[in-house]
Amino acid sequence: MATKHVSGLVFFAIFLLAFSVLSATAMASNFDVARYGPGSLRPTQCLPQCTRRCSQTQYHKPCMFFCQKCCNKCLCVPPGFYGNKAVCPCYNNWKTQQGGPKCP
Repeated sequence: MATKHVSGLVFFAIFLLAFSVLSATAMASNFDVARYGPGSLRPTQCLPQCTRRCSQTQYHKPCMFFCQKCCNKCLCVPPGFYGNKAVCPCYNNWKTQQGGPKCP
């Protein structure tokens, strides 16, 4: 009896884990590449997109400086306030001399 209960809990936990992975994958693929991908912006659109991207950081000035620099080069800004850089490979792959990310 106890073995069935434990087996049921393990199955349920695996189901929840699989569901969360699938939902995260589905959300990541929902980003509109035409809207956020490489070359999706004009240089005049960089300021409002960087304002959105940097709106929740405590380091607003450096975030805005580097975001605009990256946007002018890559012509894209990833969606959201943090992460999601895979949508814009140029933005993601531009590194500092020390190998850290240049773009916020």
